[in-house]
Amino acid sequence: MKNFFKQLFDDNNSINEKALVGFIAFFMLCIALIVDLVTGYMGTALVLNEFIFDGFMVIILGSFGIASVDKFLNKKDKHEEDKDIEG
Repeated sequence: MKNFFKQLFDDNNSINEKALVGFIAFFMLCIALIVDLVTGYMGTALVLNEFIFDGFMVIILGSFGIASVDKFLNKKDKHEEDKDIEG
């Protein structure tokens, strides 16, 4: 675990930090959903403010959206570099 955090904050790592943050936010939102279902089944309502849900949703969509755009742009740049090397 210590090595993971060391590698996470290293400049030359293979970990996509944006995807990691998005996955953690998605996991927390899933936990909130499960807790809401269990408390609803037990007869008490879990009060989850709308701005908290919207915040997690924006973090998830932003993280995965930025990560996918970054992946697409890096793939495009690599393709252009390969084209320059060949030609």
